[in-house]
Amino acid sequence: MVGVDQVLEKLSTVIDPDLKKDIVSMGMIKDMELDAGNLRFTLELTTPACPFNVEIEEDVRKAIGELDGINNFDLSVTAKVMEGRSLEDDTTMKTVKNIIGVASGKGGVGKSTVSLNLALALQQSGAKVGLLDADIYGPSIPLMLGMADGDLEVEDNKLQPATSHGLRVISFGFFSQQSHQAAIYRGPIISGVLRQFLVDTNWSNLDYLIVDLPPGTGDIPLTLAQTIPITGILVVTTPQDVASNVAVKAIGMFEKLNVPILGVVENMSQFICPTCSSSHYIFGQGGAQKIAEQFSIPFLGEIPLNSGIMSGSDLGKPIMITSPKSEGAAAFKNAAQNIAAQCSIVAAKLREEVDAEAS
Repeated sequence: MVGVDQVLEKLSTVIDPDLKKDIVSMGMIKDMELDAGNLRFTLELTTPACPFNVEIEEDVRKAIGELDGINNFDLSVTAKVMEGRSLEDDTTMKTVKNIIGVASGKGGVGKSTVSLNLALALQQSGAKVGLLDADIYGPSIPLMLGMADGDLEVEDNKLQPATSHGLRVISFGFFSQQSHQAAIYRGPIISGVLRQFLVDTNWSNLDYLIVDLPPGTGDIPLTLAQTIPITGILVVTTPQDVASNVAVKAIGMFEKLNVPILGVVENMSQFICPTCSSSHYIFGQGGAQKIAEQFSIPFLGEIPLNSGIMSGSDLGKPIMITSPKSEGAAAFKNAAQNIAAQCSIVAAKLREEVDAEAS
């Protein structure tokens, strides 16, 4: 009769395509019970947004189906996001598993729109997500979410994030009575504001905190990289050479700071004709792909040039909310899955390092 050891041995042939490790050694098999041919266990995936979740579940069912002596099989599938940063080295934000900075070399590439819709895509996958609008000079996230200005509540000396569509949100725009006007502050002040938004905010039990950084390589990106351990940086660019060339400088800065680059997303990649469905590369083609190849970093997706995406941002109606089954929303969902996968890869490497030090 088949035993637990035989079941685990068979399951160890199932490999996570992203992590390149078997699901048994990764601890993804939980609460196994085997009694008289009746098998039950839980498959705990590394993120609800993994692009290979369905594939892994199918491989598990196939592997169990190849075992003799299993009469009934009850499989539960859950997900628990891995910590993609060293929480032991962070005494201030231990309840945030992953912090992802979204950066661009220049303005005008739609970075905030990408940040918001990626955050919503991760949240819709089942993850707990926060969004920090760190563009102190020109905060735009409240407008994109249709949120009114107003002071946030403070409890136990901690800012309480606002909530919108399941996201926990902090933005300097909430504190400005004239948030439509550009803020004028020197470096030390804005660095202090960012630190407060990070460590003095009740970011409780988040799987992912998306930090929408201002464009360029100024004080705020530097402060983020130097204040707390982060999972990595996502770079947003457009196909034009001018945007790609400046994005390269941003990547170079973070590499000098030893901050992992999770990958690059290309926004406004192509216009798809609504009548003939043909693709038109209005701003050129392949800019982000070239960056990915140059720096050996993942190319995580391309977002089409879509009037619905842009108008939704202006009207406070993100496309992930208003048109979740649209082509644009599908592109954000795909990119979010790829980003979650990269966070899991970083987390697996971090776990290996910890285990190696312990041994």
